[in-house]
Order: sequence, then structure tokens, then C-alpha cells
Amino acid sequence: SNLVSTLKTLKENGVWVAASDAGAEQVYTQTDLKGPIAIVVGGEGEGISRIVRKECDLQVKIPMKGKIDSLNAGVAAALMLFEVARQRG
Repeated sequence: SNLVSTLKTLKENGVWVAASDAGAEQVYTQTDLKGPIAIVVGGEGEGISRIVRKECDLQVKIPMKGKIDSLNAGVAAALMLFEVARQRG
């Protein structure tokens, strides 16, 4: 519940919340991540809980190739943050 409360506070202060979720339709590199944004990455194996996902403004996926189903949380977070930095120039 602390995470949900924090996400609500961020949103009240103009921050968008983006979840990295393998089941999302939008690809992270094709989504505007330039504004104030918080990135939510799920735990390895469990992903993002339903209650946390509900608080997210958008969900994006990192496409996988070959037999890889998912990345570990640290790698997923690094890719997401790199994309935010890339878009901001």
C-alpha cells in the first residue's frame, strides 16, 4: 500500500506513471517518455501487482526476441531509464 500511496502522490503532482509490463501493447521506444515520469518495474517472476498496475497511467513493453521471455528487473529498469534519457536528448 505504500507504493500505491506514493504513486497517487506523484500523480497528484503532475508525474505520469509508466509500468514496464510484458503484456502491454505499446513498445517503450515508441512511447513519449519525455515529461515528468515515474517508472514501475515488477519483481522478477511476479511482475507488477494488480493494485499497482491499476495506478499506472500507461503500460509499455520491452520486446523480447528468441526464447527469452523476460529480463531481470535491474536490466528492464536500466533499459527504461536509458530510453527516457535518450528521448530527452
